[in-house]
Amino acid sequence: MARIKPFAALRPKPELAAQICELPYDVMSSAEARELAKDNPLSFLHVSKPEIDLPENIDVHDAQVYAKGKENFNRLISQGALRQDAAPAFYLYRQIMGTHAQFGLVAAASCEDYLQNIIKKHEFTRPDKEDDRVRHIETLNSQTGPVFLTYRAVPALDALFKTKAAEAPEIDFTAKDGVRHTAWPLKDAATIKTIQDEFARIPYLYIADGHHRSAAAGRVYQSRHGAGESAWFLTVIFPHNQMQILPYNRVLKDLNGLTSAQLLEKLDAIFIINKNGAAKPTRKHELGFFIDGKWHTLNFRPKFAATTDPIEKLDVTLLQKYVLAPLFGIDDPRTSKSINFIGGIRGTGELEKVVNKGDYQCAFSMFPTSIEDLMTIADAGGIMPPKSTWFEPKLRDAMFCHMI
Repeated sequence: MARIKPFAALRPKPELAAQICELPYDVMSSAEARELAKDNPLSFLHVSKPEIDLPENIDVHDAQVYAKGKENFNRLISQGALRQDAAPAFYLYRQIMGTHAQFGLVAAASCEDYLQNIIKKHEFTRPDKEDDRVRHIETLNSQTGPVFLTYRAVPALDALFKTKAAEAPEIDFTAKDGVRHTAWPLKDAATIKTIQDEFARIPYLYIADGHHRSAAAGRVYQSRHGAGESAWFLTVIFPHNQMQILPYNRVLKDLNGLTSAQLLEKLDAIFIINKNGAAKPTRKHELGFFIDGKWHTLNFRPKFAATTDPIEKLDVTLLQKYVLAPLFGIDDPRTSKSINFIGGIRGTGELEKVVNKGDYQCAFSMFPTSIEDLMTIADAGGIMPPKSTWFEPKLRDAMFCHMI
């Protein structure tokens, strides 16, 4: 079982939450963050991306950046914009994005469970990104960006959260991107016990998003020998059947010396092609392909997807193995300069835009990876290919901070 516990969260003053809470640090550039936080001294981007308050040419890993983040964090606390609860609690966090709603439990999860793979992973992490998060946590003595976890849904928890959501929330705001964020503290002893009892029956939790934050928390825990709250890390845990995964689309810089006609001829050996296709695929093993101002629908020929290996039958794996490597010469999509990735939140119109501008020569729109595939691969100890999933809506930084 995965261990969780309540904690005394540092949270925004309710009437200031809309000004303070921000998207995660890693979904925007420094320039975008600087523009978003302009004229808003309460924006948490001054803490999560503090380079925006320093000269534009500064290295984002410079010691001054982390020090500025701490200064800005302490200022928000001293002003009373962020306040720590007097007693430990769980928290219910609802997000509404269009017609999609999801309810997550905010809890402190065990670093030891992460290290022992009871909290399961599905991605490799990069040492430089881990180092950055370690320095951020160590400097602030706080985890300010939650790890996005999931579990196989439990009806009793669904019912409990639905009941609690009928009560008046403490924080409720709609962000500029239209996503509504609502929070309820779950303080009473009976509710806390019920939640812990139910989670004690859940064998594993799964990281959906936040592998670097998890790894950094584990490293801080080890360096501090589990002292105090460092043995725990900040999470929001959602049932698997409420998760919304969008595609992670691919755009290619060039055709690797091929003409469009030659490329389509080679693709015809791998796919059944509809040359009057749609931008969005409608099922697994179907892709959209945009080239020369036109969409084509590509369906993998059955022999290519005829495998029982859960990683090998992912569309992102099949595309890499049979198209990107042999036809485009992209052997390692992590390092290749010939490929870029565009999150599905930007829509297929963004793919058309960058290709029509001439920045890229063609684009593949993907069908989203399923949460069931993610959990199956994690259960088998597998690692998914890079840029396999894009989760929406994103958790807001500063809704809940875990002081260590």
